[in-house]
Amino acid sequence: MANHASAEKRNRQRITRTERNRAGKSALRTELKKARALVESKPSEAAAAVKSAVSHADKTASKGWIPKKRAARIKSRLARALHKATKAAA
Repeated sequence: MANHASAEKRNRQRITRTERNRAGKSALRTELKKARALVESKPSEAAAAVKSAVSHADKTASKGWIPKKRAARIKSRLARALHKATKAAA
């Protein structure tokens, strides 16, 4: 338990930041699930969802919620899956 005013404030800041970071990562995971589901089921309509997921990955990486290389890996895998699915559908 915090015994000083400054320690209490740091604890409040920690809680706020943790909630914000958790929400950002959760939003990214939701976008990825939507994009992957569309790539599997409707490749012709998946481009917009993939674009949105890539944008979220960039945003979370820029804020430090995930490492930049993880964002790059996510984007690469999504693009590769979309390309493969659209090629197979055509």
